[in-house]
Amino acid sequence: MTTPTTDTTQEGGPRVVLVTGASSGIGEATARRLAADGHHVVLTARRSDRLDQVVAALRADGLSAEARALDVTDHTAFADVVDDVVRAHGRLDVLVGNAGVMLLSRLDALRVDEWDRMLDVNVRGLLHGVAAVLPHFREQGSGHVVTVASVGAHEVSPTSAVYSATKFAAWALTEGLRQESDPAVRVTTVSPGVVDTELADHITDPVAAELMVGYRAERIPADAVAAAVSFAVAQPAGVDVNEIVVRPAGQR
Repeated sequence: MTTPTTDTTQEGGPRVVLVTGASSGIGEATARRLAADGHHVVLTARRSDRLDQVVAALRADGLSAEARALDVTDHTAFADVVDDVVRAHGRLDVLVGNAGVMLLSRLDALRVDEWDRMLDVNVRGLLHGVAAVLPHFREQGSGHVVTVASVGAHEVSPTSAVYSATKFAAWALTEGLRQESDPAVRVTTVSPGVVDTELADHITDPVAAELMVGYRAERIPADAVAAAVSFAVAQPAGVDVNEIVVRPAGQR
């Protein structure tokens, strides 16, 4: 499998892409989509066994991919993985910051441990990724950060206060990065609505879990979000797709 070792982003050629939270859902779908687009994809997540399965399937199809175990809440580990990728391939062109958790509950349920977990993964995990890639983007004179946020960044509903706060933070951090970055570094926020993933399966609060049953009655496949990421990544240098909201047609 060949991977790009020179700057091909100006011509829209293959890129080295690192996707967090790639063991399932939107992250896995994005990794599959970008690999099919011809990019070399580095899939990262904590569940290395699942990553290995996805990478094996991609390679069986003749696509270029590798797996790296990563907990995005570990700043040093994130930096080490990025540095290793750059050493191995000569560059890193795109970070897709997708890793996230959605542990919904009312504030008066006082699930403080779950609040902290969302802050650690959804906010600190994103910051760790930005801190890891920016020095390399500056050195090579190009790069692209794609953040997977949520429509929760734009609206709040009962049980979503903390989750929405973390996703608004993700949106704000990404927008700030866009404004601060050199034009050669592109920045995109993709905000999905209800998607068919396992995120809701991790909700432990019974009130929130019950509310999600009706809310998730209409949902889009994870690949619909992956297609939005692919569109943003595929744009030529000088074209920066800043924000995409993608949700079921019936979601209001």
